[in-house]
Amino acid sequence: MPHVTAPATSPAPGSAPGPGSAPGPGPGPATTVDTHCPYCSLQCGMGLRPAPGAEGGVEVVERAAFPVNRGALCGKGRTAPAVLSSRVRLTEPLVRRPDTGRLEPATWDEALDRVAEGLAGAARAHGRDAVGVFGGGGLTNEKAYALGKFARVVLGTSQIDYNGRFCMSSAAAAHNRAFGLDRGLPFPLADVARTGCVILVGSNLAETMPPALRYLTELKEAGGKLIVVDPRRTRTAEQADLHLAPRPGTDLALALGLLHLVVAEGRVDEEFVARRTTGWPAARAAAMAHWPEMVERITGVPVPELREAVRLFCDAENSMVLTARGPEQQSKGTDTVGAWINLCLATGRAGRPLSGYGCLTGQGNGQGGREHGQKADQLPGYRKLDDPAARAHVAAVWGIDPDALPGPGRSAYELLDALGGDIRALLLMGSNPVVSAPRAAHVEARLRSLDFMAVADVVLSETAALADVVLPVTQWAEETGTTTNLEGRVVLRRAAVPPPPGVRSDLQVLGALAARLGWEKGFPADPEEVFDELRRASAGGVADYSGITYRRIAEEDGVFWPCPEEGEEPGRDEANGSGREEPGPEGAGRDERGGAGPEGGGPEGAGPEGAGPEGAGRDERGGAGPEGAGPEGAGRDAANGSGPHPGTPRLFLDRFATDDGRARFATVTHRPAAEEPDADYPLYLTTGRVLSQYQSGAQTRRVEELNRAAPGPFVELHPLLAERLGAAEGDALAVVSRRGRAVAPARISRDIRPDTVFMPFHWAGEGRANALTNPALDPVSRMPEFKVCAVRVERAAPGADLR
Repeated sequence: MPHVTAPATSPAPGSAPGPGSAPGPGPGPATTVDTHCPYCSLQCGMGLRPAPGAEGGVEVVERAAFPVNRGALCGKGRTAPAVLSSRVRLTEPLVRRPDTGRLEPATWDEALDRVAEGLAGAARAHGRDAVGVFGGGGLTNEKAYALGKFARVVLGTSQIDYNGRFCMSSAAAAHNRAFGLDRGLPFPLADVARTGCVILVGSNLAETMPPALRYLTELKEAGGKLIVVDPRRTRTAEQADLHLAPRPGTDLALALGLLHLVVAEGRVDEEFVARRTTGWPAARAAAMAHWPEMVERITGVPVPELREAVRLFCDAENSMVLTARGPEQQSKGTDTVGAWINLCLATGRAGRPLSGYGCLTGQGNGQGGREHGQKADQLPGYRKLDDPAARAHVAAVWGIDPDALPGPGRSAYELLDALGGDIRALLLMGSNPVVSAPRAAHVEARLRSLDFMAVADVVLSETAALADVVLPVTQWAEETGTTTNLEGRVVLRRAAVPPPPGVRSDLQVLGALAARLGWEKGFPADPEEVFDELRRASAGGVADYSGITYRRIAEEDGVFWPCPEEGEEPGRDEANGSGREEPGPEGAGRDERGGAGPEGGGPEGAGPEGAGPEGAGRDERGGAGPEGAGPEGAGRDAANGSGPHPGTPRLFLDRFATDDGRARFATVTHRPAAEEPDADYPLYLTTGRVLSQYQSGAQTRRVEELNRAAPGPFVELHPLLAERLGAAEGDALAVVSRRGRAVAPARISRDIRPDTVFMPFHWAGEGRANALTNPALDPVSRMPEFKVCAVRVERAAPGADLR
């Protein structure tokens, strides 16, 4: 366990932060602070060291001991301090002046008064649900929790959702439907390197989260096989033993075709299916209606490749399916992920070590962001907002009547689409929907139609530029707080530098607004105090954080949820039925039947490795002392249940989190995308990310080194299509859909299907890819269909008008 060099970054209980700074003192000179990258869901460990001459005042140093990335960082993480510079970020509040219509500097009191009146005025005139709140998957757990509480308690609105809805909501819905619990990966990422075969569906790890590519490399070095499913031959697909390139929007048919072959070739694990699942007969019948030749016609994947994929997956002793946005960002994304889960269940590749289904979460806190209350239908602990027991529990923590809690609200796109209509005022934190939302020009128009909008952000994003009030807030290296990575590992970001004098934290902003709206208490600025309340609110829920403390996170390099309060019965979390694994030197700790095995935890460390002599137990607020937290183990006495719960690195080893403990097959059949090519729009468009930019680009587009590597959007197309258009490399091409038009230079490549074009979505302006995308929603997850729509491509003069 690495030594924790960072000092405490939160003020002592009862102390108040200054009016123009974030809570807590900064580190002393020459201190290296262990923290985490602000970008993707890996939440890579890094150190920050003072460097007065560097942009942002700090430099990134390797943190080799953190087990997820083991010191490796991509260019985005390495250059993250550049966004700390006052040259590129907001340093004072901005208010739109009625006489000029421009955003101009203002005092904090004026800005906060304007926000409070804008929100309250809309509620008085039109009702509480006329006020909307839109959050972000990059907010820490503490911020996401406080934002959800603020919306429901202070504003009394049901109209809250967040941009994480656009990330992995379909996988979450499928996970809940099949397993009764949604955690991106039900195992540590290190297990991926030790399985026998991985099917990676719709993920380009080499560009979206490069430090994770090492696990696929180690898989292959150990003799394992990699199958990549992607319409493009990406850098990740180049590493594959088998690359399947289906037409966009046909992943569901592909998964059903593979399951058909599993049945036809007698590869079903009948014993596992009978003992640990339900719903197989109907799922089997649905798969048998998708015979290989039919699937080849739908997907374009040849039958021999389908058979080879089944052979590689089933011949391996252990196998995994990992999905990302490719199959999930579809109007049938929940069913598509369900079909891939069916493949795991039918072959017995679930609920045992080194096998299973997992989702590669995208945003930095995409996992934690949806667990603690900023999602339209959820309360903290992944509780359901329409569950009376959940409402009673959370209301008791918040000190309100359960009947005062509003019900579920609109999903993210539906909320944005209602702006200027039912919703007249909006508070937005940490999101840039002008660039990131589907049908983005329409969403921009809805934002412009609002009576009032306030944005809290680090930079003046394209969305913030439309606001009536812009509030400058602290960012990752200036504040302390937790995030939850794609493994379900809760990690601790630590403040390393003080923010500029005119900048406040999101928690301070919410507290100040709450006070102006009549709630003097209940919204502290100290992140650890907020986290302690989050722990109480999550206790007994599916995502139970009650046994996690800042101290434990620091000492154990993160704690996996569920982690109930110390002293509870060991072995299985009764709230969700997940098994836990004892740590050990080599392996997974369970045999194939789910019982105790001799092998133990792998290199990630299944339990809290370092409950050392000071005790991993609780901080001063928690009460429990260090007894039983020895240097060797998980810190629990299995005989009496004393000591801290070790957390749950691996789920479902004993039972699934459903009422009966069995996984549920999904009965699904293929259906076309919401919009298929036709004579007017004969091509598929699919979108994605590039190595040197991130999401809407609001931060990364302000880093010179990253802009040199990825200066702008492009249209990737096959040489056959380019020849048909008469287009050469670099020519300006217009991509046109039923919703809009985007213009970008041609990038000609044989790595894409001839019937498909690709655009990255990081840019605004004329190259805005999401001006084209389809907001058709998955009926379960309410995920828009970002990944497939019909377009035409034509030559365009540079600078052609998008509108």
